[in-house]
Amino acid sequence: MKNTKIYLTGLITFIIAIIIILTFIKKNPNLTSKKNNSEIMNSDITKNSPPDADKKFASGKQKTTADTSINIKYLTGKFNPGKDSLFTKVDLKYANREDIYLRKETYKAFIKMYDAALKQGVKLKIISGTRNFYYQKYIWERKWTGKRLVNGKNLAISVSDHVKRAKTILKYSSMPGTSRHHWGTDIDINSLKNNYFATEKGKKIFVWLKNNAAQYGFCQTYTTKDSLRPTGYEEEKWHWSYMPLSVLLLEKYKKQVTYKDLKGFLGCETAEKLNVIDNYVMTINKECCKD
Repeated sequence: MKNTKIYLTGLITFIIAIIIILTFIKKNPNLTSKKNNSEIMNSDITKNSPPDADKKFASGKQKTTADTSINIKYLTGKFNPGKDSLFTKVDLKYANREDIYLRKETYKAFIKMYDAALKQGVKLKIISGTRNFYYQKYIWERKWTGKRLVNGKNLAISVSDHVKRAKTILKYSSMPGTSRHHWGTDIDINSLKNNYFATEKGKKIFVWLKNNAAQYGFCQTYTTKDSLRPTGYEEEKWHWSYMPLSVLLLEKYKKQVTYKDLKGFLGCETAEKLNVIDNYVMTINKECCKD
C-alpha cells in the first residue's frame, strides 16, 4: 500500500510538471517556431558547382521545399532544387559531372535535342544547370574578395570602387538573386569560354545550336551586344534557355522582384545603383522573350 502511494504521488508530480512545461511553451512560441537567417544558413544545400570552380563546397545553405511555386524565393533562387518535386537530377550521360539539376520540362526537352544533335555528329554536354542563390553568392563573393582572379586581377585590390568592381564581375557573372540559372530553365553547354566555340569542334556545336535549338525550345540568352541589346552581360555562346518556361518566369521576375529582395551578399548595395534588374536581368536576346 505504501509503495502504491509513492507511485501515485510520483505520477501526479510528473503530470503536473508536464502541464507546467506545455503551458510555458504555449506562452513562448518563439522558443520552438522562430525561423531566422541562421536556420536557413544551416540547412541542406544542393551541391551544384560549375566545372571551373574549386571543388570546395559552397558555404550557403537554405530551407528545403516540397514544391516550388512562382514566388520571390523561387525567382531569386532561395530554395533547394534537389528537394523540389519540379526538378530532376541530370544523368551523367548528358552532363560532365554529378549533381546538376534542371526543371523536368527543361531536362526532357534537352534530351530530345541531345539525341537529335548526336545523330548529326554533335555531342552536347551540360556543364551547369540550376544554381541557387547560395551557390551564386559563393561564386560572386570569391570574385568580389579577390579569392578568384578576374582577368588575372584581384578585384579587391585593383578596383576599390564598389560600383566599378560589381560592373566588372557582371560582365560574365550574375549577382545572387538575379541569375536565370536559379530557375532550372537555363543551361551552360560544353564550355564556358567563347574562344572554344571558335575551334573546329566548338564551332560545329555552336552552328548546330543556332540552327536547331529553337526547335526544342532553346534560345541563346546572351548574344553579341548591339543596338537591341546595348547593356547587360557579354556574349555567352554556351548559355541557352528553355523558353516555354523562362519567358513566363522573366515576366514574373519583373513584376515581383525589387531591390529589397537583392540583399545578403557582398556588394549588394550596388544592385540598385547599377539598375541590374533592367540592365542585366531584362536585357537579353529578344528572341528569348518570345513564347
